[in-house]
Amino acid sequence: MSNKNETGTFWDHLDELRNILIKIALVAILFGIVAFVFKDLLFQIVFAPKKEDFITYRFLDKIGGIFSEGITDRFDISLINTELAQQFVIHMKTAFCFGILCASPYILYQLFRFVSPALYEDERRYAVQVVGSGYFMFLLGVLLGYFLIFPLTFRFLGSYQVASEVTNMISLDSYMSTLVLICMAMGVVFELPVISWLFAKLGMLNASFMKRYRKHSIVVILIIAAVITPTSDVFTLLAVSFPMYLLYEASIFIVSATERKKSLPSPSSQYPDFIA
Repeated sequence: MSNKNETGTFWDHLDELRNILIKIALVAILFGIVAFVFKDLLFQIVFAPKKEDFITYRFLDKIGGIFSEGITDRFDISLINTELAQQFVIHMKTAFCFGILCASPYILYQLFRFVSPALYEDERRYAVQVVGSGYFMFLLGVLLGYFLIFPLTFRFLGSYQVASEVTNMISLDSYMSTLVLICMAMGVVFELPVISWLFAKLGMLNASFMKRYRKHSIVVILIIAAVITPTSDVFTLLAVSFPMYLLYEASIFIVSATERKKSLPSPSSQYPDFIA
């Protein structure tokens, strides 16, 4: 195991960090400009969940058609703009978000190159695996939010009416903010296994505690799923809550593996099985 690299003064590291941040900003801006230029394709992706022929709705229709006449009703929801410069501002914000998302692998790579000299060889190897796993889980949560949770939420809330005299007029800003919020929230939720491992490493969480409160966690998961997707059918509720429950069970497995490795007298016991 090699020693940490402590060469260079504080100002040298600060100068190196500045160069890395400049590179990251340039790459993110470049991707953002590309996304801004391809406006039609960009908003074709963004507005896809509001269309009745979206892949999620078609899939649920096929599944629901096996048992009944289908799950999703026909709907047509238009978006409105209420401010003069709002469409242009949202165009820029959306392009910037896509630029950050596309540049995220490069951003993580550059940041890791900056901190890796301060890590031991074993620490560097495990840090790559942990950060990579966390990044993958975050992207998986974002995709679930985009393809499942947001479409179902938008379909229900966008077409819900307290009376036929009241017409829904969904603003562009409301649509975009809800989409970003749900996708980011699901990305954070999918970090549960990684967070559970960190708490287990710190001795703040154990598998027996998670198993003992498994029934309570199911109730909490169902409540969260009902809040995220307040639809009237049981299938949608289960479709949202099932991945969250799988995350909880995966967290129990990871915490158990961490406890087993910590109990072994091996030097490698400081790392859990799931990243070994």
